[in-house]
Amino acid sequence: MFKSTFLGAQRLCYAMILVAVIVFYGFSWYNDRQETINWSDHCLFYAYDSSGEVNLKKWDISLTNDAFIRFRKTYLNGRQEYFSFNLRRFKNMDYLGTTTRGTIRFKTMGQDIIVQTYNDRKGNVDSMSTTLSIPVKNMEAERLDSLYNALAYLKKLR
Repeated sequence: MFKSTFLGAQRLCYAMILVAVIVFYGFSWYNDRQETINWSDHCLFYAYDSSGEVNLKKWDISLTNDAFIRFRKTYLNGRQEYFSFNLRRFKNMDYLGTTTRGTIRFKTMGQDIIVQTYNDRKGNVDSMSTTLSIPVKNMEAERLDSLYNALAYLKKLR
């Protein structure tokens, strides 16, 4: 009787430890993921260089919680350009330029980047692309490597 009660308590203890480990690592995974999304979003937002777009009224670039990179530009004449892709389709990232100013080119596995225009004199366009080029400023090599590694990490989690 005593032995069976002891074994039951021992199993209960093991089960509680197992649950605690799963909960701890589950929250840790979520926090790592969320911190990576926040850091990447912040990096893209503050690195974007709008100075080359003289007719640009406003812009927005973000990495969403569901791992989409979204980039919208609105011009003074009301024309809008919108680009979006999911990191599951992320293939590679190239950088052309110097540490002061350059362009990040995101590449996807296929034509996975949504390209839309609104209020365009030529008409609204919905198309797909394999690359998205974003002008950036103040991108050191270490920061570029960190951004690439963060995006690759998020891709693996999906």
